Formats: sequence, C-alpha cells, structure tokens
Amino acid sequence: MLLAGFLGLQYDFRWSVLWESPFGYWLLQGVKNTIILSLLAWVIALVLGIALGILRTAPWRVPRAVATAYVEFFRNTPLLVQLFFWYFAVPQILPAGPIRDAVNSLNVDTPLLTLNYEFLAALAGLGVYTSARVGETIRAGIQSIPRQQTEAALSSGLSLVQVYRHVLIPVGLRIVIPPMATEFLSIFKNSSLAVTIGFAEITFQTQQVNSYTFKGLEAVTAATLIYLAISLTIAAFMSRMERQYAIPGLIARGATRE
Repeated sequence: MLLAGFLGLQYDFRWSVLWESPFGYWLLQGVKNTIILSLLAWVIALVLGIALGILRTAPWRVPRAVATAYVEFFRNTPLLVQLFFWYFAVPQILPAGPIRDAVNSLNVDTPLLTLNYEFLAALAGLGVYTSARVGETIRAGIQSIPRQQTEAALSSGLSLVQVYRHVLIPVGLRIVIPPMATEFLSIFKNSSLAVTIGFAEITFQTQQVNSYTFKGLEAVTAATLIYLAISLTIAAFMSRMERQYAIPGLIARGATRE
C-alpha cells in the first residue's frame, strides 16, 4: 500500500490471485516452458558453438571463413529480428505443399509441452543466435591454450583431429567456464523475447494473468522473482562448476561479453 500511496493511486493489491486457478497454473506452465526452451536451445548452441570454435581455429581456410561469416552475422543482428525471421519468413520460404502445411498447422501435445511452430521458431532463434556467441567464446578458449601444448601433442604422433579431441577442446572448455556461464544465463533471460512470437513462456503467461485479472503488478512481480530465483540458481551452479573444473592461471583471451 505504501507504493500505491506514493504513486497517488488507489490500487487494491490481491496477491492471492497468483495461486488461484487457473492463474497459478498458467505461471507454472510458463516456468516449465521457459526452462525446457532454454535447456534445449543451450544444447543446440553448445553443439554448434563447439563446431564453430573448432573451425575458426583450424588451418582450413574455406571452413574457417564460413564459420567466421556465420559468427559475425548472427552476433551482429538483433535476436528479436532473428526470431521474427524464423517465425514469419521461414514458413514462407518453404515450398508450397505438405511441408509448409505441416509447419503452419503443427500443434502436438506432449507430456512436457505443446509442440507448435512458436516453440520451434523460438528454439531455432535462441539456439542459432547463442551458438555464434558460444563459438566466439570457444575460439578464445582454444587460442588461450599455450602453443607448446599443441606442438607437444602433434610431435607425440597425434593427428590434428586427435589434438582437438583430446587436448584443445577439453582444456578450452575448462578455460571458458566463466564466460560460458554468462551465455547460459543470457539464453535463459533472452527466452523472454519468445513472447513476441506467441510462445507461452513466463512473460507470455504473465500477460495472460494480467489480461484476465487486471492484476498486472502482482503478476509482473511474481515473474520478476521467478526470473531472479532461476538466474541465481544458474549462477550458483556455474560458480561451483568453475571452482571444480577451471584451470588456474588460464583465462580466455578475446572472448566478448555483453
């Protein structure tokens, strides 16, 4: 009431709306959808990012140029624009016929979430955008490894592929744990942009609660606390991983963090 009085408003707070049916259920659904989207997008980003990091540090000119172009393009275009591209443009690019019809009408209920095109577009947008940032981080981690380690591995008879598999990637990943933690947090927070294409994550469900109850302050406060709690949990987990796996004295050079 102090806040309402300070603003000169007569606002009737009703926090109980957050656990009334179906509004509390909507928020929980939003939390579940956000977590699933973030985890799956992180898997995509990590797999693509490792591949990009390898290609950007490998001696093969053409693949390195392609990987560099990929990273620069997706890192330097807004995520929101990329989400719009995946949601609005991709279905139109597909050839007319069964494939386009299947994409546009996709709506499959699974035990975890409703599999629809909004989810697929958000997953692709988040995964591809973050993969470019992860790829740059992996590149910085690999280049931070002393050259003598690579030379020693090659002189011991390992092929270049084996050097990447047994030396550069394992060591490089341990070096970049701190910036990777930042990217993991970013992909979770960036998932809120999926509301713009209709995916039912936390922000979307918050708007739904507000639309039906006109209790936007309570709904937004709940969403803020949910985001904060999950972010702090992720940060604590990644901090523990850093203490356990980080290599003292080695940090990633040139990894950009925004």
